[in-house]
Amino acid sequence: METKRKVMILALLAVTAMAGAQNTKALYDSTQVEQLQEVQVVGIRATRKTPVAFTDMNKEQLKAVNFGQDVPYLLSLTPSVTMTSDAGNGIGYTSLRVRGTDPSRINITANGIPMNDAESAQLYWVNMGDFASSVQSMQIQRGVGTSTNGAGAFGATLNMQTENIGVEPFIGLDLSGGSYYSHKETLRFGTGLIGEHWGIQGRLSNIGSKGYLDRASTKLNSYFLQAGYFGENTMVKFITFNGVEETYHAWNYTSKYEQSLYGRTYNSCGEYYDAEGNTRYYDNQTDNYHQQNYQLIWNQRLTQELNLNAALHYTRGDGYYEEYKRKRTLFEYDLDNQMTWAKSDLVRQKKMANDFYGAVASLVYNNRQNLQAVLGGGWNKYDGDHYGLVTWVKSPVDPLMPDHQYYGDNTKKTDFNVYGKVNYEFVPGLNAYVDMQYRHVGLKMTGPTDEIDWKVNKRIVYDMKESYDFFNPKFGLNYDITTNHKVFVSYAIAHKEPTRNNFQNSLNAELEMPKAERLNDLEVGYKYQSKVFTAGANLYWMDYKDQFVLTGEIDQIGEAITRNMPKSYRLGIELEAAVKPVDWFRWDINATWSKNRVKGITVQLADGSVADLGDQPLAFSPDWIANNIFTFTYKGLKASLQSQYVSEQYLTNTGFKSYQTLDDNGKNTDVSMMLDGHFTTNIDLSYNFKLPKLGLKDVTVGVTLYNIFSAEYDNNGWAAPCYDKVDGKVVATGWDTSDQYEAGFAPSAPFNMMAHLSVNF
Repeated sequence: METKRKVMILALLAVTAMAGAQNTKALYDSTQVEQLQEVQVVGIRATRKTPVAFTDMNKEQLKAVNFGQDVPYLLSLTPSVTMTSDAGNGIGYTSLRVRGTDPSRINITANGIPMNDAESAQLYWVNMGDFASSVQSMQIQRGVGTSTNGAGAFGATLNMQTENIGVEPFIGLDLSGGSYYSHKETLRFGTGLIGEHWGIQGRLSNIGSKGYLDRASTKLNSYFLQAGYFGENTMVKFITFNGVEETYHAWNYTSKYEQSLYGRTYNSCGEYYDAEGNTRYYDNQTDNYHQQNYQLIWNQRLTQELNLNAALHYTRGDGYYEEYKRKRTLFEYDLDNQMTWAKSDLVRQKKMANDFYGAVASLVYNNRQNLQAVLGGGWNKYDGDHYGLVTWVKSPVDPLMPDHQYYGDNTKKTDFNVYGKVNYEFVPGLNAYVDMQYRHVGLKMTGPTDEIDWKVNKRIVYDMKESYDFFNPKFGLNYDITTNHKVFVSYAIAHKEPTRNNFQNSLNAELEMPKAERLNDLEVGYKYQSKVFTAGANLYWMDYKDQFVLTGEIDQIGEAITRNMPKSYRLGIELEAAVKPVDWFRWDINATWSKNRVKGITVQLADGSVADLGDQPLAFSPDWIANNIFTFTYKGLKASLQSQYVSEQYLTNTGFKSYQTLDDNGKNTDVSMMLDGHFTTNIDLSYNFKLPKLGLKDVTVGVTLYNIFSAEYDNNGWAAPCYDKVDGKVVATGWDTSDQYEAGFAPSAPFNMMAHLSVNF
């Protein structure tokens, strides 16, 4: 080892003598610093020889689409992905779905550290405004993927590596502005290497929008700051980032009937009536949250073959959402102890304060020949308080007002996992992959909730403690037939525990307690790659037991409700291709066809009996997704044409496309319970140039035109009809006569645009 090091030093000295000490030293430092930082994600990422389906996005690819929208929007053109946006324009509350699975089933990490909310298992991107500006690369693994830290992956794994600290100092400014008063301002800076070993890098960001829907405004302020030490074989980084958000509620969605009366932008959140009966909207109908993250990362190159990565993390979250509630029963808020059943308008706040902390580590061995092995794991703990306040009542009832607390409960969750991975090339070109993970989860929920059991007129109180032990094995083979052709096959088993939301929704609906779910995932893939053309196909069979399936219903804060379905599956094929016949043109295309079914779905009829509907399509799972991108480049000019097609999606798992009700004239009418298929096209134009005499390393100016044909479509929705038998046939109906509010929709914006400017000094 010492001899190798001496040879390396002599070689560097020789190059220095020929090319100049400064340039060679910068190159050496850059390579060394970059390699040390990338150890952060080596243990959990897939490589070309890993038998899983994945897509990588580097910093340049992210920068090309990062003009203020949240991360789900930036990933929307990758295979099998759909996204939602409450405000309709990709800024504010957004979510990511992969292969039809909802966000609570997508594992997300940053530098190997879990980012999913421990209670809901989701990541709320609105709490991490402009995080993409601080990301070096992303990898999205579809299916179970490789073992990682945090929540179990049932549809995909998204792991992000935060940006590397560069060796050269810089200052950069990114500006965007466009439709719906949308804007983004980002200041980036870095010191480069100081004293050959130290570096500081960061950003400040401000994002805002009024949203496409009425009053669906967003205000996001955030920063990212990291400081690092780099030795010959050691890297230590301290990273802190935060997000402060204020968003106006847009989670009610609107019925087609409401849209026909008030237009597609109608938003009922915050609606109330003044003393004269005029419609008003409450100004503070907002969601407010502050999330502060800390990460301390240590990467150590022990030998040329062995690397150690360890990290400590802590996240603090504080926030609330405020709502104007009309004609509420005061007993529900502990403001009517005599049970007079009095009602009044009031304002309430639902608050939460939580701490999430833990440690992750991995030991990576790579002999650079035919063997790579990883031993890793992590321990994390969550402690979250939920409590509600009544801050104002139209009819004063209590001297304790304001800030009367009417409930308060606590959730604690521990998550421990350990995994081992081996990828071994036992004959030239043929790799065997084995991945074993053990995971233990403990969940404890205590205290009075915000819900009343109206059968006994008492508040529901949590008093439960659950634990889960999972073994998640994964196996696969990867065969490089030639340098251009490869095939792989893999089989994986994964488990996932119920979330706090699952327990809460089951208790509120008086259903049996939720069960842990299990997934058997079989994947077979092929890829061809050359300098001009690449193409690939991936077939998957995902067979579930007790899958948490989106029902189409939403809770009081607009979150989608999921419930166990005993048997269900997802079967599909993903196709990808890219061709670059000349330097100035590239064509990328990907498509997914899938069949997503729940077996033996049952519904309760109006008379209390149960009807079996057989096998039906899973909600929010389109049969077809297709993306097409044409990219043209000439010197500093770049133009791209991006198109996406998403086929229709069911809002329930019953197979009903509509429900029957009476219109305003008393005639029978069918009301849609479908997200219609849609085709959208974007155009992006940009020009990059340099002005060295003015100290500008590079400047990029451009404009992006979204949905240029103004396709009118809905990106999300909900449905909760009644079911009955008519002439011996089960039908979906409204709950009451002339009721046209059993389904709601989240419209997407028509044609809109964003101009952008990026300057690096």
